[in-house]
Amino acid sequence: MIYVFCRAVVRGLFAILYRFESVGVHNIPSEGGVLICSNHLSVRDPISVGIHVKRQVKFMAKAELFKIPVFGWLIDKLGAFPVKRGGVSKESIKTALTILRQGEVMGIFPEGTRNSDATAAKRGAASFALRSGATVIPAAIIGDYKLFRKVKIIYGAPVDLSRFEGDKSPEALDAATEIIMSKIHEMRATGKPTVN
Repeated sequence: MIYVFCRAVVRGLFAILYRFESVGVHNIPSEGGVLICSNHLSVRDPISVGIHVKRQVKFMAKAELFKIPVFGWLIDKLGAFPVKRGGVSKESIKTALTILRQGEVMGIFPEGTRNSDATAAKRGAASFALRSGATVIPAAIIGDYKLFRKVKIIYGAPVDLSRFEGDKSPEALDAATEIIMSKIHEMRATGKPTVN
């Protein structure tokens, strides 16, 4: 209930402040594990990824944030889970895989850091997807979050990674990551959802 209430409130605020729009939400499966992979521009991005999705979207968050009074409690209730500074721990990896294997939705930023021009991406998203069997949905956030200027998120069709099934090699992870990122870049360039 807390998640649903907060999502509705923030959805209204984003509609006013950023003329926020989402396209392609229908591409997100209504059930089963889903990994939404998005580019990363701002601290607002986790909100952008989730506010128009009917299902709850969970994210990793810096462990330090959970120590902040009230805020830490809130993000915990909203489904965030902690990741320690300096890298993703085995515990965080286990939590992420459990979320996906239990048929829930998780959001991740393959680029790792906020960088509108990032060309390199980390293997984490591909690894989570291949190890959990979750459906991968590419997402592209377009806009700079300036007041009253449009920000849009586009959700593409599920990414086909079936050719890498059972292959945990670095080469497979790199290739899968490249495919995911190419879909994100395509949507940023065209402003339209990718199709299969």
